[in-house]
Amino acid sequence: MSSEPPSRRPAFGRRGLLAAVLKDAAPLDLRILGRVLLHAIFVGAGAGAMACLFYYALELMTQICVDVLTGYETLRASGELLDVRAHAPTKPRPWLLLFVPALGALAAGYLVERFAPECAGAGANGTIRAFHQKVSEVRRRVMFIKPIATVLTLGTGGAGGREGPTMQIGGAIGSTVARLLNVSQRERRILLVAGMAAGTSAIFRTPLGAALLAVEVLYRDDFEADALVPAVLASVVGYSVFIGVYGESTLFETASHYPFVVSHLPLYGLMTVVLSVAGRLFVKSLREMQEYAERWPAWVRPAVGGLGVGALASTLAVLASHEMGQAVLGGGYGVAQAAITGADWIGTGLSAAGILALLAVVKLLAATLTVGTGGSAGAFGPTFAIGALLGGSFGQLARYVVGDPTIDPGAFALVGMGALFGGIAHAPLGSLVMVCELCGSYDLLVPLMLAEGIAFVTLRRASLYRAQKSTKQDSPAHPPRVMEVLSRMKVHEVMKMPGPYVRFSLGTPVPEVLRKVGDCSWQDAFPVFDDEETIVGMITPEMLRVLAAERELEPWLLAADAMQPAVVVKADDDLRVASERMLTDGLREVIVVDDDGKIVGFVDEAEVGQVYLDFLN
Repeated sequence: MSSEPPSRRPAFGRRGLLAAVLKDAAPLDLRILGRVLLHAIFVGAGAGAMACLFYYALELMTQICVDVLTGYETLRASGELLDVRAHAPTKPRPWLLLFVPALGALAAGYLVERFAPECAGAGANGTIRAFHQKVSEVRRRVMFIKPIATVLTLGTGGAGGREGPTMQIGGAIGSTVARLLNVSQRERRILLVAGMAAGTSAIFRTPLGAALLAVEVLYRDDFEADALVPAVLASVVGYSVFIGVYGESTLFETASHYPFVVSHLPLYGLMTVVLSVAGRLFVKSLREMQEYAERWPAWVRPAVGGLGVGALASTLAVLASHEMGQAVLGGGYGVAQAAITGADWIGTGLSAAGILALLAVVKLLAATLTVGTGGSAGAFGPTFAIGALLGGSFGQLARYVVGDPTIDPGAFALVGMGALFGGIAHAPLGSLVMVCELCGSYDLLVPLMLAEGIAFVTLRRASLYRAQKSTKQDSPAHPPRVMEVLSRMKVHEVMKMPGPYVRFSLGTPVPEVLRKVGDCSWQDAFPVFDDEETIVGMITPEMLRVLAAERELEPWLLAADAMQPAVVVKADDDLRVASERMLTDGLREVIVVDDDGKIVGFVDEAEVGQVYLDFLN
């Protein structure tokens, strides 16, 4: 209990407690939302333009370093739009395929370690971590270092995706726009999320799915509601910029129609259980590789992973086929396309099921080597590829075993793609919509919903992104709710009683009340007692201001005429109770009493507000 009167009282004003301590906790008001939407357009345009440059540079690097230099033609999805391929050598060079991924990763590793260590690894995890920091931002240099490092890594055959890096690049653009416009910390976070959505939307051509993913992937059991509308707008703008340059197309070619067959739902459910085992294995292998790689110098780690990827690719290319060697490299969109629509080199039936399962294992190993050693590549693309390969393998096996020609392995590949990523990323809605946008159809909506639900339950303890928080309450980006903080502290811990307090009887004349209140510098609630020393009311400064405004006070006016019902709390009540009493009655201060009704102190909104502000700091 304080023994000295406060020298400076925070100027909260009447009902100022809510305005002060709820400032950061209140929902985004419409005026701020309109401004954020305008800023989201700038972020979307910037992320879309950067995605166009990044995509071109990556395709050019891939076709020069892999197609031309090693002589192995890259496997591509049907919707990969750009073709700048020069004439490839007629004779493959597997010895170059062994070393090229390592050389690219080595150059990228040095660049990242020298200029922006946060660019190591997938990119999405670093962006999520930046969002949850107390001061949320992605450094401006990430806009330039991340794309260069990713082009060096993926363009030379690294086994990773391009969506994670574009998510980080978009987040950096959002943070940069926020800094230039000097907006609040809350708006910075929203623009960071908008940039994540815009980058993913542009490079993957999934505007709605990318927006849902951006607000969903930040948490395991929650989503960033305030950022949804800005993320949607930025995503639309980024997507529009990208297709304005490269044309409109879905990433994957699919069947014209996937009929819904109720009897196939148990098969989708069983496939998801199998995928859940693979998801846990993938996450575990990534974690162990990251821990093991920490023993090496940071700039060397990606090169070791690149050498492992090159060894896998060159071995399969020599011992099996050109296509199987290429399936190891890149994000795996080409091999996912083969799992969806089939390919001559895969075959059908049991042989196809075996080849696809083998490629899923190899892709898992390759992605672990690239991403787990800190290569600048995303885990997003490989996860989709592994899900498609296992889903396609399951579909081929199911059609052979069940003998049902209506089972389409391509449908199982697409559902597997969404279920695996949605489960380990804890983003079921975003991944569901993304798969529908990737194939340009919602025919598979029902089996996708079933698979996403099962994966969400079975993969609860596996998370692709370490930086995810469980809910908003676990994130520094969202301070605890005011009442939750106040309920942790008792009134007696902050109440004040700096010496004798001013009190009145029922018969005290109002002029005397005005004089005594004017001489008091610390008290705002003035108790009124009856002849039995029982509190019967209280006088507040608001009522006295009304009386003081009268030119002539009636001489018969007494304290009994100016008082209102007393508002009291007990010393053992928590501050939530005290704040609710003040807010309900429009008071700045309430009287604290013990169990016998004796006054033991006073607590006002300055003390309550300061408790919350101290907690935040």
